[in-house]
Amino acid sequence: MTRSLLKRQIRSAVKGQETVLANGLWVVRLRAPFDRKSFVSAASDALKHAARAELDQLLASAAQRVAGR
Repeated sequence: MTRSLLKRQIRSAVKGQETVLANGLWVVRLRAPFDRKSFVSAASDALKHAARAELDQLLASAAQRVAGR
């Protein structure tokens, strides 16, 4: 269930940046695992918000690098 939640969050975050990011294949990798004690449910709103915040930061950084070329 966590994997599905993260895939949905990735798709949604990328869709919001698709006009800025270059076309192609992108690999998204977590920098660190999510603490299971902090996120007891894979469907929790807290996990959704934490994943989305990390994804938004990652994609904003990637978009800046693409724009700086």
